[in-house]
This record gives sequence, structure tokens and C-alpha cells, in this order.
Amino acid sequence: MADTHVLFVEDDDVIREATQLALERVGFTVTAVSDGLLGLEAFRADLPDIALLDVMVPGLDGVSLCRRIRDESTVPVIMLSARADAIDVVLGLEAGADDYVTKPFDGAVLVARIRAVLRRFGHASGAGGGSAGGTGGTDGALVFGDVEIDTEGMEVRRSGAPVGLTPTEMRLLLEFSSAPGTVLSRDRLLNRVWDYGWGGDTRVVDVHVQRLRTKIGQDRIETVRGFGYKLRA
Repeated sequence: MADTHVLFVEDDDVIREATQLALERVGFTVTAVSDGLLGLEAFRADLPDIALLDVMVPGLDGVSLCRRIRDESTVPVIMLSARADAIDVVLGLEAGADDYVTKPFDGAVLVARIRAVLRRFGHASGAGGGSAGGTGGTDGALVFGDVEIDTEGMEVRRSGAPVGLTPTEMRLLLEFSSAPGTVLSRDRLLNRVWDYGWGGDTRVVDVHVQRLRTKIGQDRIETVRGFGYKLRA
């Protein structure tokens, strides 16, 4: 992780400086700015490996900045919020964020979350491996109705048209495709897709499932109330 470049957007001077020092201490390169417009400029100029965005920053708020970044890139995004408010969390995730951390946070916890995100982005094919499920299509491909998953090229098509998925969405789909028709609990998905070795907020799973449904079809992933989700084979 020594060469990892982090973009950090935070308007609180104390938090920004302390967090930057904590991240640099473990080997990250950090570009820290105080407002969203500067963050967008820095993102375009530096092409960071990951972005940490506070929800409430001037110029361009964190949710809007996340949306702008997601329009241009699949780089991982972690939202930072002073509240565990459901609206903040859901808005950030719906804008394309991959995870969120509530302030105040421990520096070691933030580093662990960053590393977890980077691990799954570096190993997007590791969630399911494409070894099971689905109707065989071309080599390395799984087919579920009108959805075709190229497990070698890490590409998805629906009715022949390419579907743009973030790495987190791809890992989620691969996890479902590894066990079609099997109910997967939110805890299992948090562990396998988000690499959480500890309890996490299942809203992360729910919002990402909704985002995935909008791309591959609302009926392709079924909710099993009280248990989790399953991919329709």
C-alpha cells in the first residue's frame, strides 16, 4: 500500500490535518483539500487510488462530489459523515460510494477500512471465481436470463449491451453468481464482498443490491424477507 494515493476532502482543519498525518504514517500519499470544488480539481489532476469524502463540505458537497467522480471513474470512494443518519448514509451510497465511516473515527479503523476497499478492488475476480451456476455461454461466461457475465474479462452484458459496474458491484454480482438460487445473508455478503471481519451496517448491502438491480434487472435478484437475497437462476 506504500504507493497508494488518497484524496481526502474535509473542511475541518483539525480532522483534516490529524487524519492526513495518520494516513501518511502508514505509508499512504495524501492530497488533502478543504472543499468539494478543490477536491474535484485534485481528483482530475492526481487520479488518486481512493477518495475519502466528507459529506458536509463547502463548494460542492461530498455526495455531489461522489456523483461527479462516479460519472468519470470507478475509483473507490468512502464517505465520511458526522452522523450515522440513514439519509446521509443512503444518499452517499446511492451516489456511488462503496463504503462509509461515521465520525468521530479511530485512525486505525479508517486505515483498516481503506485497506479492505483496496483489497477488493485489486481482486475483483475473487468473489465468485465463476466456477458455479448459470447457463454456460462462451468460455469463461455465465448466463442468467438476458444477463451474461464474462468472469475472465470482468465484463457484464444485458441483452447484448455492455453494463457498467463498479468493482464493488461486480464483486457482489460474482458472489451471487457463484451460488444462483441460494439465499445469501447480508452478513455473508458483508464478509465476502466488503471484506468485513467484523459486524457492519447492512444498509451498505441493501443499497448496493438496489444499484445492481437497476443495471441487470429488478427481478434478477430476489429479496427473501428476513434472510437475505438470491440470484434467480
